[in-house]
Amino acid sequence: MFKNSSATSLGIIFAILGVVLFSAKAVIVKLAYQYKVDYLTLLLLRMVFSFPFYLVIALWKKPAQPEIIKKRDWFWLFFFGFIGYYLASLFDFMGLQYIKAGLERIILFVYPTIVVLISWLVFKKKLSRNQFLALLITYSGVVVAFWDEIGLKGEGSILGGFLILLSAITYASYLVGSGWLIPKFGALQFTSYAMIVSTTIVVFHFLIAGNYTLFEYPKEVYYLGLSMAIFCTLIPSFLVSAAIDRLGASTFSMFGSLGPVATILLAFAFLDERVTFLQAIGMCIVLFGVTLVAIQKRKKIK
Repeated sequence: MFKNSSATSLGIIFAILGVVLFSAKAVIVKLAYQYKVDYLTLLLLRMVFSFPFYLVIALWKKPAQPEIIKKRDWFWLFFFGFIGYYLASLFDFMGLQYIKAGLERIILFVYPTIVVLISWLVFKKKLSRNQFLALLITYSGVVVAFWDEIGLKGEGSILGGFLILLSAITYASYLVGSGWLIPKFGALQFTSYAMIVSTTIVVFHFLIAGNYTLFEYPKEVYYLGLSMAIFCTLIPSFLVSAAIDRLGASTFSMFGSLGPVATILLAFAFLDERVTFLQAIGMCIVLFGVTLVAIQKRKKIK
């Protein structure tokens, strides 16, 4: 009994730390942009600094069920690494050039609703009336939260919001599509392989379209890139895996709502970003809508 209680308490600590560290990424990106670094260089630094750790994991831990892995599974792993870690990150970094870190997290937070929509549109899974209502509530909240930003920043905020939405869509597509592969490879192994794929693609992207001033930025840019790789990518990925192992995926999902709140608080502390009253109302509506979606999904599973 004590052991179970201890594991649950540790799982809760891991979940909170993992969500908060993941949420800090947007703040670090915005801090780095103050040094006039471009999004592609910053993304390259994040991926390259984290690459050796994932490579060690990939070499150390073999696939969980190698006997059932087929050649096409490796193709799908490459594809989902491309959309889930390369495209999603690329759109996210591009969008953060135009909008606040707090708004970025609010928009990204709707990805569970996008998972439900993709499952309905592509896999023809039934969409209940309650789920449809929860989706309407969620996206109404996004509009409310974003309305003030359009008035303050104009067209740039629209472009930024659209890019962040693309990031949420590609990440949700990765979650929907990769679910059947993860048991074959193992969660840690699959993540490591996907990160290796995405890092390779980012390097090729930089070689083709980079500005080749990689070593000419202030030292703070490299410190921020390293911090983002270690504290906002590598460590939280392990914390989240450990939290899910101890709490279960459905219980862990309840901690997801800490993400937007943590980002807004961190952005206020380190970037002096102010949240308007309308944006705070919109965030609360989004949190409520996504929570309803999560509740409906758990009811269906039961």
